[in-house]
Amino acid sequence: MARMATTRHVVVSTIGAWFFGFLIFFPILWMVLTSFKTELEAFAIPPSFLFFHWTTENYATVQERSDYLLHATNSIIIAGGSTLIALLIAIPAAWSMAFSPTKRTKDILLWMLSTKMMPPVGVLVPIYLIYKTFGLLDSRIGLVFILCLGNLPIVIWMLFTYFKEIPRDILEAARMDGATIGRELVYVLTPMAIPGLASTLLLNLILAWNEAFWTLNLSTSNAAPLTTFIASYSSPEGLFWAKLSAASTLAIAPILVLGWFSQKQLVRGLTFGAVK
Repeated sequence: MARMATTRHVVVSTIGAWFFGFLIFFPILWMVLTSFKTELEAFAIPPSFLFFHWTTENYATVQERSDYLLHATNSIIIAGGSTLIALLIAIPAAWSMAFSPTKRTKDILLWMLSTKMMPPVGVLVPIYLIYKTFGLLDSRIGLVFILCLGNLPIVIWMLFTYFKEIPRDILEAARMDGATIGRELVYVLTPMAIPGLASTLLLNLILAWNEAFWTLNLSTSNAAPLTTFIASYSSPEGLFWAKLSAASTLAIAPILVLGWFSQKQLVRGLTFGAVK
């Protein structure tokens, strides 16, 4: 009876997991299918799921109208640059808070977290004026800077959580062997926290890649990433669903491929320290 109950529980759990997984993935699947339809078929009621006239015309139109490679390059530079700079700042900050805390450490962590609760539109005007004054509008450096600052609290919080799980005795042993703070960070702490660092890097890379508010308001053409590339297909003439779906598919394809090949590392990092 116990084995039957266990088997039934596994079957039900598996079916439920596949159902909810498909439910979450369905909008992406529908977007990909719509990208291969004509505009008339994209608006057809009832909609056709698989049996329609497949065409790649939308992708050709998108490439002719917009420079996809330029936008993709901007996204890679902006997302990757902001994430790497945030990690370089967050690793020593999280180390100091995890292994050399003060009575103000908890207050600082809460303050950093509180900055994520403020809507970005609340500081849009001062940020825009500052960027205009220093010539940072529509520049990759400006977007890297703002996305780095926006995601920095999340990076520090995640690394702080991972570092807290590392036994302090290992670091003390390294110090007794004569390791300096720099060597301790590079040769002891960082290798032990690779799963946490990898998951933090991937998560913040995704957040920076998908950021739309700052990229739409602080860039126009030269530094415009893929989020601006997608938004350009919403025009006063109306929404062209098939072409918009093609542009969206091209925009999310790189990050989907990255997430697919790094899912094990991402899950391992997100559960780091959860199971003793």
